[in-house]
Amino acid sequence: MRVMKKNLRGNEGEISVLAETLDDLWHLKYIIEAGDLVFAVTKRKADAATDKLRPEKIEKKTVRLGVRVEGLEFHKFSNRLRVHGVIEHGMDIGSHHTFNIEGGTDLSIIKVWKKDQLERIDEAEIASKRPSVIIVGVEEGDADIGLVRHYGIEVYSHITQSSGKGEGNMRTVFFQEILDQLVHAISGSESIVLAGPGFTKEDFFKLVQEKEPDMASKIVFEDTSSIGMSGFQEVLRRGAVDRIMEQSRIARESRLMDDLLREIAINGKVAYGLSEVQMALGYGAIDTLLICDELLRAEREKGEIDTFLQAVEHSQGSIVVFSTDFEPGQKLLALGGIAALLRFRI
Repeated sequence: MRVMKKNLRGNEGEISVLAETLDDLWHLKYIIEAGDLVFAVTKRKADAATDKLRPEKIEKKTVRLGVRVEGLEFHKFSNRLRVHGVIEHGMDIGSHHTFNIEGGTDLSIIKVWKKDQLERIDEAEIASKRPSVIIVGVEEGDADIGLVRHYGIEVYSHITQSSGKGEGNMRTVFFQEILDQLVHAISGSESIVLAGPGFTKEDFFKLVQEKEPDMASKIVFEDTSSIGMSGFQEVLRRGAVDRIMEQSRIARESRLMDDLLREIAINGKVAYGLSEVQMALGYGAIDTLLICDELLRAEREKGEIDTFLQAVEHSQGSIVVFSTDFEPGQKLLALGGIAALLRFRI
């Protein structure tokens, strides 16, 4: 995400951004809220007087509209964020309109900004300057390719050797199919983590060195006990993605979830569920608050959660918003969507 303009007085005003990637659209899903005023260039049918007996096709005009947001939908499989609302600036004021925000869309958002929303914009802008990462998990007869997104790991493909776990030609065909899928997945400067148990990944790497030497130069190795999503998680916990990206949002979430579950297992310095976390805040015990993005958005609509978050910050606690599109966030959601690592047991 690229910040094009920022005009704020205190925490209120306009920020213009250029959404460049699918990750940026995901961030915008949690930045834009009902009641915000959003400006973007869009297409809209112009009213025209026509002969009803001979209807003419009404062409769409390219216009810049300001829409007061009523709702939004994130379609990650079509790389699109749909923002619905009522037109307040531009043609057809008072009518409804939907912005289809995609990569390359320039938009301005005018609102009262929350601290976590400003931090999310800063984080997205910084992350856009870091190299992106692809994880390839390989074992004998099976392979998985995952794209590291800000909101989690998106499984790109699963490849299975077509005829058992044989050596020789079928194995070579299997490796070539992995390589073909990987070439298709790469769009530019991605780094690659090649992971898995045993020595199959090293054998696959030899093919990459032979066929795609430039790609081979971007590969780092990581030993894992499995492939698939559990293998991807293992890569994150071991810090391979952090070493590439300097600071990865989802790797941090994975480590924090491990810490939380460990404290729960020993009945340690932890609180989970809204009532327990509120009690922990009353004692000034919260060190790190963990909250799901979906719970945060739902509670914001009720209008009370921001007072609670400010109280956590005033007590010197930090706040981490988890993505529910990824396994740590799903685990947190199962615990009530909110938890806290504490300074002391209560």
